[in-house]
Amino acid sequence: MFDLFVSAFVTLFVVIDPPGCAPIFAGLTSNAPPASARAMAIKACFIAACILFVFALFGEALLAALHIELNSFRIAGGIMLFLIALDMVFEKRTQRREERVEKVKATPEIEDVSVFPMAMPMLAGPGSIATIMLLMSQAQGTESTLVILAALSAVLVLSLIALIAAIPLMKLLGHSVEAVITRLLGVLLAALAAQYVIDGLREAMLG
Repeated sequence: MFDLFVSAFVTLFVVIDPPGCAPIFAGLTSNAPPASARAMAIKACFIAACILFVFALFGEALLAALHIELNSFRIAGGIMLFLIALDMVFEKRTQRREERVEKVKATPEIEDVSVFPMAMPMLAGPGSIATIMLLMSQAQGTESTLVILAALSAVLVLSLIALIAAIPLMKLLGHSVEAVITRLLGVLLAALAAQYVIDGLREAMLG
C-alpha cells in the first residue's frame, strides 16, 4: 500500500504541479491584500478538491454511461499526459500559463481568480481529472481506493501551502531552479504516460 501511495502521489504531484502553480498565483494576486490572497488560495484548492473527488468517485460510472471502455480511457489519458509532459520538458506549459495570467490581469473587472483560472484549469484541469480517473481504475478494493484518495488529499494540501507561500517560495527557488524541476518532472511524467498507454493496449489485446 505504501508503494501505491507513493506512485499515486508522485503522479498527481507531477500533473497538478504545485510548484508551477505558485508563481502563477503570485502573479495573479500581486496587487491583492495578503488576507484576500489567502482566501482565494483556500477557495481555489477547495473547488479543485471537489471537482477531482467527484471524478475520482463517479468518473468510472460516467464512462460506463457514455459507453466508453476503461482501456480506451487509459490510452487516451496516457496520450494526453504525454503531451503535457512534452510541454513541461520544452517549457510550453509555463509559457501558456504566463499568457493566461496576462489575459486575466488585462481584465480588471475579474478580481477573484480562485475559480478561474486557479481551480479550473490549473489545479483541476483535464490532465489531473484524467490522472485521478486512471489511478482509481487501477484500485483494487476499498483500501487501495482510500490510499489513492489520501495521495490526492496530500497533493492538494501541498498545493494550498504552495499557493499561500507563493511569493516567498518564488524568491527562494528562482526561475532557473523552477525550470530545472519542471523539466525533470516532465521526463518522469512522460514515462508514466507511456506506461498507461502500454497497459491500455495490453488489456485491450488480451480482452
